[in-house]
Amino acid sequence: MSQRLVNAWYEGHVLLWLLWPLSMLYGLVAGVRRFIYRTGLRTSKKFPVPVIVVGNITVGGTGKTPLILALIDYLRAQGYRPGVVSRGYGGKTLYPSLLDGNSTAAMVGDEPLAIFQRTGAPVVVDPARVRAVSTLLKHTDCNVVLSDDGLQHYALHRDIEIAVLDGARGLGNRLLLPAGPLRERPRRLDTVDFIVVNGDGPFVPGEFRMRLQHQAWHQLNDSGSGAPPTGSRIHAVAGIGNPQRFFSQLQYQGYDVIPHAFADHHVYKQEDLQFSEALPVVMTEKDAVKCTGFSVENGWYVPVQAELPPAFLEGVLQRLHQSEKSHA
Repeated sequence: MSQRLVNAWYEGHVLLWLLWPLSMLYGLVAGVRRFIYRTGLRTSKKFPVPVIVVGNITVGGTGKTPLILALIDYLRAQGYRPGVVSRGYGGKTLYPSLLDGNSTAAMVGDEPLAIFQRTGAPVVVDPARVRAVSTLLKHTDCNVVLSDDGLQHYALHRDIEIAVLDGARGLGNRLLLPAGPLRERPRRLDTVDFIVVNGDGPFVPGEFRMRLQHQAWHQLNDSGSGAPPTGSRIHAVAGIGNPQRFFSQLQYQGYDVIPHAFADHHVYKQEDLQFSEALPVVMTEKDAVKCTGFSVENGWYVPVQAELPPAFLEGVLQRLHQSEKSHA
């Protein structure tokens, strides 16, 4: 996806209206597809365990991965054994693929690998999510499935839908692809079970706010001797949906940031991390899984922890208990 086009969705550009006819066609196809499943002309595949879909109605990252990480921790604390399915965007492997210690971002995608490495939860990647869930249940003992994205993957029955919005960007110009960032019309948010807004931004009725807190810095391939002190000048690298969020957080912590923004899911090369000024290089955890083995002088990555309202977590648990009755 062209970064110039993405910027136009959120900042505005008169030429986007030339794409409006294509957006209408996209909306028609998406609406017909949803209608087919809602009316029972095609049936969604239901599994013997509850399925929670964490997705969005916009293109690009909104904070789904930190939310899934937090849900894994919470569900485990409640006695559940969560597993994850994902499309594995950017990966190239034979599907379905159950992640293991030999999996790489080039094979399975950056987000699934980051989830697997952080939590150790079983993760299966496959664009066909029904097949991914079947594989997950066949080879693991998980008793609840988290689908990383897939809000529009209606072939998969879901017990709980969670839509994640970027608080800073919102819904952009509120137009459908390709004239805007929307995969579905805004009214789709009226049908989900929970709306989670990442950070500050426009109020959405019934929303829950999620805050991402930076954790202790980790060395990238043991390349540094100590985290740079607050106030240091650093190179900040981010290939995520909204790189500015990462840069702003580092600036808020007091660092003098030289930003280096890349497209979401960017495949890094060694030269991408070589800069004229010999300063610490800091990146997101999602970027770090794609840079394993790179020789980066004084390189670091910063994990984030999602802070969620107790009412949201309790609401998910209550809905989960309700859905389990229908699977009994």
